[in-house]
Amino acid sequence: MVRFLILALLSLLGFITIVAASVGPEGWWVIAAVAVLLLALGIHDVFQTKHAILRNYPVLGRMRFLFESIRPEIQQYFIEPNTDGRPFDRDTRSLVYSRAKGADSHKAFGTERDVNAVGYEFLLHSTAPVAVTDEQHRVRIGGPHCTQPYDMSLMNVSSMSFGALSKNAVQAMNKGAAMGGFVQETGEGGLASYHLEYGADLFWEIGSGYFGCRDAEGNFNPEVFAQKAANERVKGITIKLSQGAKPGLGGVLPAAKITEEIAMTRGVPMGVDCISPASHSAFTTPRELMEFVAKLRSLSDGKPVGFKFCVGSRTDVLAMCKAMLETGITPDFITIDGSEGGTGAAPLEYEDHVGTPLTEGLMLVHTALVGCGLRSKIRIGAAGKIATGSDVVKRLIQGADFTFSARSMMMATGCIQAQKCHTNRCPVGVATQDPRLMRALDVEDKGNRVYNYHKLTVQEAAQLMASMGVSSPAQLNTRMLRRRVDHLTTRSYAVLHNWLAPGELLDAPPRGWAMDWEEADADAFGEHAPMPWPTQREPEPVVVGTVAPQRVEPKDSTRHIVAPVHPHAERPEGRPAAKVTPPTL
Repeated sequence: MVRFLILALLSLLGFITIVAASVGPEGWWVIAAVAVLLLALGIHDVFQTKHAILRNYPVLGRMRFLFESIRPEIQQYFIEPNTDGRPFDRDTRSLVYSRAKGADSHKAFGTERDVNAVGYEFLLHSTAPVAVTDEQHRVRIGGPHCTQPYDMSLMNVSSMSFGALSKNAVQAMNKGAAMGGFVQETGEGGLASYHLEYGADLFWEIGSGYFGCRDAEGNFNPEVFAQKAANERVKGITIKLSQGAKPGLGGVLPAAKITEEIAMTRGVPMGVDCISPASHSAFTTPRELMEFVAKLRSLSDGKPVGFKFCVGSRTDVLAMCKAMLETGITPDFITIDGSEGGTGAAPLEYEDHVGTPLTEGLMLVHTALVGCGLRSKIRIGAAGKIATGSDVVKRLIQGADFTFSARSMMMATGCIQAQKCHTNRCPVGVATQDPRLMRALDVEDKGNRVYNYHKLTVQEAAQLMASMGVSSPAQLNTRMLRRRVDHLTTRSYAVLHNWLAPGELLDAPPRGWAMDWEEADADAFGEHAPMPWPTQREPEPVVVGTVAPQRVEPKDSTRHIVAPVHPHAERPEGRPAAKVTPPTL
């Protein structure tokens, strides 16, 4: 009945307007034409079969689709509080934009965050802060088998491929990285000419598709790799095992985004989707992975080689550690990507429910390496929703040596979090291959903004550390970061995680780790032990907010216990872990 009333109303409106137009000014004919068009649209809506709402509410039902299409913008700009937006809240985005412009990023009148909410984290300042160092902190990347080590900035451009990003965005980030002396990771899409445009230091990422160093069948081509790895701008090699947004899924660059330049850079045909397989063909076991690391290091003439992954099974992590011990081959670095990472578009189920968040994954890998006595040989990078100086310092405390950032670098380049990266319709020209859209991104201006953002963020990280009373990341420890676990209690990260002592897994694996350590196999990925496990199979809690019981003493206890090893205890330049009495928590 409603749809017929709407059509009748439109018909009556059209009839009255036509009658008025026949005796009045010509402007009535314009209104009459509009009325007739609306009537025709209403008749079409009634007889179409795809949308039920339009069949019942012709013309008016289209308002729903209009409002639905602009809902993200309405939500982001007018409804969301400053601290509640996702993936990045308004305060964080505003901070990035301000620093990119070199402007003041201060905010008046106190925090808007609920400091009493469970999960709130804060850094502990010192009563005697130290002076901020004038020089930018650097981390030496290069293990015992590396002959061309590299000094890495605390914050760098994370993996984003030419193809996923426009050439203008790649060039802008390259310009900013060159000006600031930090690394731009290429992403798995290959080493493009735009990555070499301004002379920034590069870490070349090699994914399962081996783009830029593949043969006709899509397998790894050592000759082509060696030739490109010899470029003086390539400072290191990253093997991508998985990424945070869609671990275990691989990736797809839609055919619509593939240009002749992209096809040439990747070594793929035009007109078809560019597929990154879920797993590598060059290796299938942890032992073979380490052998592939050694092969790439040899082919690149001793440059740092590492791998990046989003943590899944703890057994897999320990299997990698066993492979390192048995082969004597260690990567120069390992980058941990958190499941909250997201520059690559992915199915919602993967984005929301697959993979380990960065905090848990980072601490697990760091602890496993310490427990195997390998941490001093391997640097750890952290990637996944890192945007501020406090983010950098928190990750250093949790086990990282340096960080990578992708989305915040995109925002410094002009990204407005429209979340249309996979559609080729990025409104600001960052994640598109549409020439009309990408021309809006001015490389010179945005390159300067990337430089400003990095410089001010790293400076803020150094200022935070100085306020905490340390002059070097090596002096940070897990007692300096606290987390609220209920409305009355906060605890430091020293007791929120089951930290291991150096070599503990080799000497006497603790009960929470013993079964995973026994199951881990250097010649197989995956959990393959027979089921069912005994009831004690579930490891001691390693998640934030859970206290490992054997690490915490009752409040009235007077016995001394060993404080957990802080993340940088095994660094050559760091202080050795000390036996101290932890404060009552």
